[in-house]
Amino acid sequence: MSIRYLPETLINQIAAGEVIERPFAAVKELVENAIDAGATDIEVDLKQGGKSLIVIRDNGCGMDRDDLIAAVDRHATSKLPEDDLVNITHLGFRGEALASIAAVSRLSIHSRKEGDSEAWAISVEGGKKADPQPSAHPKGTQIEVRDLFFATPARLKFLKTDRAESMAVKDTITRLAMAHPEIGFTLIQDGKSSLKLPRSLDPKERMRAILGREFSENAMEIDAEREGIHLSGFASLPTLHRATTQHQYLFVNGRAVKDKLLHGCVRAAYMDVLHSGRHPLVALFVDITPEDVDVNVHPAKAEVRFSDPGLVRGLIISALKHALNEHGHKASRSVGDAMLSKFRPANGPSLPLHRGSSPAVPSSYGHGGLAEAVHTQYAPQPQSAPMFESAPAAKADPVIQDVPQEQAFPLGAARGQVHENYIIAQNENGLVIVDQHAAHERLVYERFKNQVAESGVEKQGLLAPEIVDLDESDCQRLLDYAPQLAKLGLDIESFGKNAIAVQSVPSLLGQRADVQGLLRDLADEIAERDTAEGLEEQINAVLSTMACHGSVRSGRRMNAEEMNALLRQMEETPLSGQCNHGRPTYIELSLADIERLFGRR
Repeated sequence: MSIRYLPETLINQIAAGEVIERPFAAVKELVENAIDAGATDIEVDLKQGGKSLIVIRDNGCGMDRDDLIAAVDRHATSKLPEDDLVNITHLGFRGEALASIAAVSRLSIHSRKEGDSEAWAISVEGGKKADPQPSAHPKGTQIEVRDLFFATPARLKFLKTDRAESMAVKDTITRLAMAHPEIGFTLIQDGKSSLKLPRSLDPKERMRAILGREFSENAMEIDAEREGIHLSGFASLPTLHRATTQHQYLFVNGRAVKDKLLHGCVRAAYMDVLHSGRHPLVALFVDITPEDVDVNVHPAKAEVRFSDPGLVRGLIISALKHALNEHGHKASRSVGDAMLSKFRPANGPSLPLHRGSSPAVPSSYGHGGLAEAVHTQYAPQPQSAPMFESAPAAKADPVIQDVPQEQAFPLGAARGQVHENYIIAQNENGLVIVDQHAAHERLVYERFKNQVAESGVEKQGLLAPEIVDLDESDCQRLLDYAPQLAKLGLDIESFGKNAIAVQSVPSLLGQRADVQGLLRDLADEIAERDTAEGLEEQINAVLSTMACHGSVRSGRRMNAEEMNALLRQMEETPLSGQCNHGRPTYIELSLADIERLFGRR
């Protein structure tokens, strides 16, 4: 079979298949061109999810007659000065988008260059270009894409429903708008306004408009820099999470990307505060010199490659963990809002409100010391009388007679205990309800982790080394990580070309350690995410279980000193706003919230 040259039209259609997979990809390329052209307002108009019509209007710098002729040709671009493929500062740079779209649709462009007195228009149908014609058009550019993929009918069969395609376009516009708050974006779908985002100089205001009030009220601001790499953005408190990573927005030099490394960094940072299967909401922006990132990895420019991925990874994880530690005792406002939504006014006949003659709590109320550190640091004094005294029927005294100065602390002063599981505290702003078991579980867990960090993970040597057969590449990956694994109690050595000898394992794993399965999982993790967190996760899982069994149990009665001791330690302990499984340890209701419940506001 002889080799032949493909016709130009077929070449363009093949390129379109790589660059323009679905309507949202065409919208992405065209909007990125508008951003590169310096537009401050961009409008996108769709019909049938972009299948029948896509219109992009912008007020950018525009094009003259010669630019229009060249713009629809392959590999023609204004964005690679000096032909430098390393120092890329624009979103679009390949020079393929317009030619690829024109090869599979009916394309028309109207544009007037800034400073010119006349506008021009050009049309391309199925890759066949017509001569440019004079046009009446204001400064900027309007691009119409009709009947996308009419020239490649097979592609149409693989498109999704109109609604699915519309949602994909909206997600694309949303991501671009998050990275460029200084630009106004409008999305119209089938004649109805779907998205309206005016220009803003405040990134948080744009985040609020896109991700909603819940995220803006429960987001930690991220701002960190290391060796010329700057990380900024927002990340949710651990108690605000979702079932998928759909609400994780990651950007590199203003370009929205879906990068395994970056998603892995977010997962690693929240590993200790979120249960598996739950994901935080984040909007993170990495600014790095163009020479240190390759944006030319993927035809659609959806992936990037860093020259020093370890540096980027370390910056993201450390910045997120620092923010989590700073806000560690906070629970998201949405937890309190969810509680408020459950309240309903009382209905039906009134219940008697008089108090009986018996004490509110039996005189046999226990006063045993709190487990572990709380007992040691805040040992309660012996008491001969019950903690809660019943008051005379005619006088409604508070449960605890005095109001201590501890009320000024963030979690306030303990006022009582409900169902031997929930501590009721009063602070200056309102009411705090604490889950005593979940809270103390986090305190004990953090203490265990600190002990491990100070003294290292205790190793358990094997009587005979366990030999694990692996691929040569997997063996090399594990050996490259041998120093990090040794710090976690796993000592490995090379045992020939395709095997690893395991000399010791973390003693915390005990008899449950599946050495062969552990090494294979670690090798897969290193290959996929360039990290070996699986071992640390297993160790932390054991510590979490130990903390659960060593903490104050539900149903354990506590006295006032013990409850206040727990509150003070929560305020001092990182990540105490959620237990080891990501559940909130406390709920806060402001006085205004309580007054609204009773119709006072």
